[in-house]
Amino acid sequence: MSKIKQFIKVFVRFIIIFFYKVLFNILSTKNIIMFESGNGRNYTGNPKYIYEYLINNSNYEYNDKFKYVWSVKDTKIKIPGNPIKVKKNRLKYLYYTIISAYWIFDARHPEYLLKKSKCKYIQTWHGTPLKKLGLDIENLNMGGKTNIDIYKSEIKNNAKIWDYLIAQNDFSIDAFKTAFNFKGEFLKVGYPRNDILINKKEDKDFILKIKDDLGILNPETKNKKIILYAPTWRDNEFYNNEIYKFASQMDFDLLKKELSDEYIMIIKYHYLVQEKIDWNKYSDFIKVADEKWDIQELYLISDMLITDYSSVMFDYALLQRPIIFYTYDLEFYKESLRGFYFDIIEEVPGPIIKNNQELSKYLKNFNLNEYFLDYRNKYSKFTRKYNQYDDGNASKKVSDIIKS
Repeated sequence: MSKIKQFIKVFVRFIIIFFYKVLFNILSTKNIIMFESGNGRNYTGNPKYIYEYLINNSNYEYNDKFKYVWSVKDTKIKIPGNPIKVKKNRLKYLYYTIISAYWIFDARHPEYLLKKSKCKYIQTWHGTPLKKLGLDIENLNMGGKTNIDIYKSEIKNNAKIWDYLIAQNDFSIDAFKTAFNFKGEFLKVGYPRNDILINKKEDKDFILKIKDDLGILNPETKNKKIILYAPTWRDNEFYNNEIYKFASQMDFDLLKKELSDEYIMIIKYHYLVQEKIDWNKYSDFIKVADEKWDIQELYLISDMLITDYSSVMFDYALLQRPIIFYTYDLEFYKESLRGFYFDIIEEVPGPIIKNNQELSKYLKNFNLNEYFLDYRNKYSKFTRKYNQYDDGNASKKVSDIIKS
C-alpha cells in the first residue's frame, strides 16, 4: 500500500471515530438488542439461540417493545424474525451499538466501541476452555501479535465493560476470573446453544432435514455413519490478524481409502479459520460445512466427533456419543504454543491419537460397545464437571434476565 493510500485510510478512520464519539454523546439508548456471533462472521452460537428464544417465546407486547439487530458479514443471509442486519464496523453498526439497550456477543468487541451506562452487555463467550485464554497466556504468538503486554491490556479493557458472563460450569468461572479479570456477574445457566442438543436429540424429522440441507441424503451416503471433524485453530498458523489457516496433519487420502465404504466425514472449520482448499477429489467422502453452518446442527447428525483442543468436546459430550482426540502436536501445543487448564490425558473421555496410521486403524476397527467399556467412567465424570449447568433451558434463563 502506498504512503498516500495509507494516509487516506488512517485519516478516514480518524474522521469516523471522531463522529462516532460525537454521536455517542448525542444519541440516547433505545429499546434495541444487538447480537453478534463469531466476530460478526455468522449467525450461530449462543447469541443465535437467545435471539430465537426471544422471537419465538416472548409475548406480543414484549416483541413489540424491542427491535433486534444482528451484526453479520453477509446482510443477505436469512435470519428468522426479520431483524435489522448490519455489517460490522460500518456506520449503521456503530449507530446501533450506541443506541442499543443490550449487547449480546460471544467474542471480544472492537476496542474502539463505547458502551452507554444504560446498555447491558451480556457476554456469552464461545466455549468452556481447555486451552489457556487471555491473561493466563504466558507466551504470545497469535496471528502475528507478539507484544503480550498490549494484548493483556486489551483483554482487561474489553472485559471490564461486560455486565454479565455466561458460564457452562464452575470450572469455567474459575478460568474466566483469571483469564479476563472479570468483575461482573456470572450467569450460571449453561450455554444457550446447547438447548438444541438436549431438546432435539431424538427429533428424527429435524435431524433428517439437516442431513437433507447438507446434501447427504443421496443413495450413496444416506446409510453411512457420519464423522464430524472439528479442530481448533493454531495461534502460529495464520494469514493475518484473525485470519487463520486450517491446521491439520490428517491424511485424508488414507482415511478415504480405509473408511469411505462405511463413513462420510464432515469438516467444520473454526470460525477464525478462512481457508480455500480444493476438496473435490474427496467429494464422495468429505463434506465441508462453511461458516454459515451451525455446528450444533452438525453435532446432532453425526455419529462421532474427532477434535483436538477445541471446546466442541464439552458441548458434544451432552449427546453421549464417541469423541476421538487427534492431537498430532500435543507436546508442542501444551508446552510452547498455548498451554492447558487441565490434564487432557487424564480427563478427556476418548482416545488420544497422535498419528494417521493409529487414527485410521482405530476408526476402521471401531466398536461402540468397546469404546464405552473403555471410557464410560471418564465420560460420566467429564459431563458432571463440564456440563454442570446445561439443562436445555439456558436461552429461557437469559431471556428472563432481559425481561426483568
